[in-house]
Amino acid sequence: METGFRKWIIVITIITSTIIELIDSTIVNVSINTMSGNLGSTLEDTAWVITSYAIANVIIIPMTSFLAQTFGRKQYYIGSILLFTAASVMCGFSTNLWELVIFRFLQGIGGGALLSTSQSILFDTFSVKDRPIASGIFSLGIIIGPSIGPVLGGFIVDNYQWQWIFYVNIPIGLAAAFLSYIFIKETPRPPVQKAIDWWGIILLVIGIGALQVVLERGQTDDWFAANYIIALSVIAFISLFLLIWRQLVIDNPVINLRVLKSSTLAISAVMTFVLGFGLLSALFVFPLYTQRIIGYTAFQTGTILLPGTLMAAMISPFLGKMIQSGIRPQYLIICGFGLTAAFGYLMSRNSLQSGDANFLLPLIFRGLGAALLIVPLTALAVSELKPADIPQGAALNNMMRQMGGSFGIALTNTYIAHREAANRMALITHVTAADDLTIHRQQSYISNFMAHGANYLHALAQSIEALERVVVRQTFLLSYMDAFLLLAILNACCIPLVILTIKKKQQVKVGKVEIPDAH
Repeated sequence: METGFRKWIIVITIITSTIIELIDSTIVNVSINTMSGNLGSTLEDTAWVITSYAIANVIIIPMTSFLAQTFGRKQYYIGSILLFTAASVMCGFSTNLWELVIFRFLQGIGGGALLSTSQSILFDTFSVKDRPIASGIFSLGIIIGPSIGPVLGGFIVDNYQWQWIFYVNIPIGLAAAFLSYIFIKETPRPPVQKAIDWWGIILLVIGIGALQVVLERGQTDDWFAANYIIALSVIAFISLFLLIWRQLVIDNPVINLRVLKSSTLAISAVMTFVLGFGLLSALFVFPLYTQRIIGYTAFQTGTILLPGTLMAAMISPFLGKMIQSGIRPQYLIICGFGLTAAFGYLMSRNSLQSGDANFLLPLIFRGLGAALLIVPLTALAVSELKPADIPQGAALNNMMRQMGGSFGIALTNTYIAHREAANRMALITHVTAADDLTIHRQQSYISNFMAHGANYLHALAQSIEALERVVVRQTFLLSYMDAFLLLAILNACCIPLVILTIKKKQQVKVGKVEIPDAH
């Protein structure tokens, strides 16, 4: 536990490191078109810049506790910051796509380690009774980072070269490494170096890596219509099955799954998965809707997200205080799922004419809902764990959020594709030569095109193209509205699960906070 000036320097350093890691998980999304043109690659191939970072993140996160014990937490943390910063430099220097993908993977290895290590350092900086406050502070990075990414990325791409989305990490990373070296204390390492579970590491890399590729690339290649998706799915299943079995039977596992004996951690991990699913799915669908349908730029899309993000950032520290004062995290979690469900429902009621005024309230609900989920779930997940188990519990919880995000984006993308086919079929059944509204609209198009100099045959062809554009735009609109409604239903369905964990008896005490024991 730290006090005074040193304590708050550590807090600022930790939050900064968390934010830059999470910014980089979304900052590239708005730059894909520009990168594709500059590097001479297809959009599908350029998407590997995003995929490689996500794969590296999910592989390294569950290993962070083991690696921190092996190399020393302070050295490992500083090394991760420096790796992240050096890889950012090399990403900017890349001259072709596959160089960029490799360095982006290394950046993800360094960045993924920052999440769980940051959380364990932050918890050690505060006393046990103040850990809910630490959870509130840590949640700032989780909320702010992904939301700022598109804003910052859009601004840089609109005004500078795309390489600067990586170069901005350099001064921040170097400052964070320096402050960590000066102020963060080293934790004692085990006196006897334990044998490294190399088979566990290999199975983890193969299993998680294969699963992430399936999730990230499945929709692009029509899922199980592609042989490599089938092969990777089988490899992922076998590898992860063997990994779980091995981690439960050996004495020195690379991932200590035994911490999941805490039912509070296990249930929190499930809800954190849903949180990640909804959090990143919303950030995936909303830009598609505003940019493809409404006509917003990437920067405008990012800017409209800021009010909700700022509201979440403002209330997060107070939520920690509320939990510390004795309010059950489950009550806050129910409110969080309720607000997130309200966001999805309100967004599903939008139209082609919607604008900022229609988005403001739902996005504020989304921001507040995210804060009401992240802070209590972070506190609840580690509430029953011994201090030695907190790093592993935090790592597993963070992995579930990242995995939830990966599943969310993949499944939401697939759902949108299926809804596009169904919605288009429903729409074109009404766009016929016998439909009065279609005839009237087509005649108005023909008249307009002929008034601008086209002959009748040319105007007729242009009118058919115009009708097709209307159908396509309406199809996308309906599909995105369906996706928002799906998110609303998913979050609403989690509320009964949370209610089941609220018990009047069998409570466990954490500091001055009583949290129900969800056995």
